[in-house]
Amino acid sequence: MNVLLKFSRAVDWLNSQVGKYVIWLILASTVISAVNAVIRKAFNVGSNAYLEIQWYLFAGTFLLTTAYTLLQGEHVKIDVIYSHFTKRKQMWIDAFGFTFFLTPFCLAILWYGIPFFLNGYRNGEISPNAGGLIRWPVYALIPIGFSLLLLQCWSELIKRLAFLQGLIEDPTHKKVEKTAEEELAEAIQKLAEEKAAKANQA
Repeated sequence: MNVLLKFSRAVDWLNSQVGKYVIWLILASTVISAVNAVIRKAFNVGSNAYLEIQWYLFAGTFLLTTAYTLLQGEHVKIDVIYSHFTKRKQMWIDAFGFTFFLTPFCLAILWYGIPFFLNGYRNGEISPNAGGLIRWPVYALIPIGFSLLLLQCWSELIKRLAFLQGLIEDPTHKKVEKTAEEELAEAIQKLAEEKAAKANQA
């Protein structure tokens, strides 16, 4: 179990890092959308590439952070029922769900998603829209995102089983209560402070 817990900690670290940086795609998508709208209204000039890159960024945000969302315990649950069970029963329910629902689901998506990506890559598939982008990079997000989700699923399963054996504390207990918006605001503030510090040193 110690080896499995080390694997779990490594997966948690990986997905926490992915979530930490992928959150910036939301800001990038917002900025691109705003600039595209201003240019289209002010100069009557539009670009399908700008529209599609927003779609790519949204897909990246959604697919790459599903594992991070699971790590943070933010996936939807039927809490009105789930919350009435004892902690041990909740852990057993989670373990059952991870084993018999989420793992097969991720494997099925990977089974179909990897060939879908490879086919688009080999064919050099491009958007049929004028000025559109190549498609395979966004197709690649499917196997990458669901591979991360599968790894996190196994990490969560390991933690539930370790808790049931009395080896670790409650893995669902949140030590930090921050929303994604608060984390993004803090990251932007930190970046601004670092730039200000560099400007003062120059």
